[in-house]
Amino acid sequence: MTYKILFLDIDGTILKPDHAYNPKTKEAIQQIQSQGIEVFLATGRPTHELSDLANDLQIESYIGYNGAYAVYKEENILDAPMKRETVEAYLQIAKEHGHEIILYTSEKNYVTSLESPFMKNFMEMFQLKNTDLVQEDVMSFILGATILNLRAEDIKLYEIDEDIRLSQVNVNGAENCYDVIRKSVNKGEAVKIVLERLNIPSEQAIAFGDGMNDKEMLETVGESFAMENANPDLFQYAKHRTISVSEAGVYIGLQQLGLVK
Repeated sequence: MTYKILFLDIDGTILKPDHAYNPKTKEAIQQIQSQGIEVFLATGRPTHELSDLANDLQIESYIGYNGAYAVYKEENILDAPMKRETVEAYLQIAKEHGHEIILYTSEKNYVTSLESPFMKNFMEMFQLKNTDLVQEDVMSFILGATILNLRAEDIKLYEIDEDIRLSQVNVNGAENCYDVIRKSVNKGEAVKIVLERLNIPSEQAIAFGDGMNDKEMLETVGESFAMENANPDLFQYAKHRTISVSEAGVYIGLQQLGLVK
């Protein structure tokens, strides 16, 4: 099989818990790029926080906000904000039940509190820097959201739109954090848009992920890998299972396909 594109989740797939990556992971990406295969970062993170990692890995294309925004070599090919009324409803629910929310636009992160220990821990965990308190004038530009301090039994409070599901963040210490995923706007749907834009059939695409926000992406491509450290519920959606992020599971998976040495 000839492969033309690779989609890589970041946290738990490229980056280890200490925010570093195994050198073999970078080596694998370089070998893939040397073969002319396109490489996309595909993450729940805001894209305005990706520049350091993207520059280090020499990756110019990415999907961010769990599939709401995509850029191919400086060309914006997807921009799909959430419904304003949904965002406003979520803020009200969070206020009533003692939860915190971080909202993401293409330029900044907006939080319900800068002093909450839950928020401080989350921002430190994901090294989020460009952050401010929630403002009324950004409600129509929210590309994604994460709800913090949320118990599993509280998920139903946010099930107010049939197009939305919550996905637990698959990072140690973030077990009570849930990304807001839209069924119509997610990594899988974004991958479809990228493949159409580049005229690449899905069977020539590869993806690696570790969280339930990667489910649709892994279902969309021809060769899909779940990391050993993945949410156990994710394995059923992946064609292959590789070793952990700490052991350079991306390298080993691509080696399994005969793409790296």
